[in-house]
Amino acid sequence: MLRYDNFIHGERSPAAAYAANTNPSDLSDVIGEYAQGDTGDVNAAVFAAKTAFPAWSTSGVQARHDALEKIAAEIHARKEALGNLLAREEGKTLPEAIGEVTRAGHIFKFFAGECLRLAGEMLPSVRPGVGVEVSREPVGVVGLITPWNFPMAIPAWKIAPALAFGNCVVLKPAELAPGCAWALADIILRSGIPAGVFNLVMGQGRLVGEALTRHPDVAAISFTGSVGVGRGISAVCAQLGKKIQVEMGGKNPQVVLDDADLGQAVELCAQSAFYSTGQRCTASSRLIVTDRIYPAFIAALQARVQKIKVGDARAIGTDMGPVVSQSQLEQDLEYVDIGRSEGAALAVGGHPVDCHTGSGKKGYFMAPTLFVDSLPSMRVNCEEIFGPVASVIRVKDYEEALQVANDTPFGLSAGIATASLKHVMHFKRHAQAGMVMVNLPTAGVDYHVPFGGRKASSYGPREQGSHAQEFFTTVKTTYIHA
Repeated sequence: MLRYDNFIHGERSPAAAYAANTNPSDLSDVIGEYAQGDTGDVNAAVFAAKTAFPAWSTSGVQARHDALEKIAAEIHARKEALGNLLAREEGKTLPEAIGEVTRAGHIFKFFAGECLRLAGEMLPSVRPGVGVEVSREPVGVVGLITPWNFPMAIPAWKIAPALAFGNCVVLKPAELAPGCAWALADIILRSGIPAGVFNLVMGQGRLVGEALTRHPDVAAISFTGSVGVGRGISAVCAQLGKKIQVEMGGKNPQVVLDDADLGQAVELCAQSAFYSTGQRCTASSRLIVTDRIYPAFIAALQARVQKIKVGDARAIGTDMGPVVSQSQLEQDLEYVDIGRSEGAALAVGGHPVDCHTGSGKKGYFMAPTLFVDSLPSMRVNCEEIFGPVASVIRVKDYEEALQVANDTPFGLSAGIATASLKHVMHFKRHAQAGMVMVNLPTAGVDYHVPFGGRKASSYGPREQGSHAQEFFTTVKTTYIHA
């Protein structure tokens, strides 16, 4: 059994304990044993980052550009192998996994360019003979806490801007998916960056994440995960005066109007709800459909969902892999019971799938599940399930659809399927979400534009693209009198 240590100050750092990382498609397949860090490991990693910060933060932008370019090149060169690891570890289908790895490479390449594009301002003062310079500087040591559902892309879109703008990093990846983070860390540490600039501490959130959040030498925390944990981290950071950026999920609406292209609407709803096994914060589990198209839409979507092939994430032809863990499977099935008890009609799925093979494989497989004739007030329409469960809500018209779409504490992504430019323009302005999708799935975003939401979905500056500088830099205003 291979053991994977933490990385501190550019070297592998053994831990006091290790935990097995198991393939959710095949519970007999143990990928390896990964370090379970503790407070001492966090302290050592933060000290290494703090020590490296003065030189890295003032290093030339060319050196940072070259390091990120090298990271991007190796990720792209190894995308099939890394994608295989991702699918094996997290349960995402192999094509999706390779796509995620490719995106991670693009993110590093984009931020290699951002090293050279960080701009400031030169302004005249109101006082004669005085000039004003507005510039950006790195924040310091940043703690990055990432989830299991995008174990390569989300670490990449936090690490790359942090390094590009001259910060030093301590990464704490999700306990369920440390393998991708470890592989990414190994690539980063061979890129030529100095020891201590990037550090990896794996382990439990309540121990490693808590120690990282409260450490006095960590200037900023970027977190993606659950609402409860995100709000707790935000409260601690506010109390300690740390910069904070949190992404916390969604209950995203997908509106389908009477004039929508039926085939297109059904396909984008199927992709929004069930691809990546529904384990995306941008997934749409509320399908809001107007009266006249409702019967045809339900019939077509039921037929489409029944064609989704569930199986081993790495097998050819699999459309949907397993959920990530036993506890996640139990939670998803509990919501099926809740939906039934509240009176929603179960149209498809709602049960585990037996994917045993001749070799005795067993995993956390669940049939894609569709409720119809549900009400907006039902828990399946109010709470984030984070699994392959979607429900359809019938509404009278566009106005009611918009009202139902916005009737949620979340505000990450919102979609509309329609041929009406009038409704598109109105929805774009009035949907209470950070991202709006028109005739597209609610999930699926580009790497060079801002990502984030409103209300309970997000707090703090946006991630990705040039907007990442708002979190990973601080503004300095300098007055100069010749």
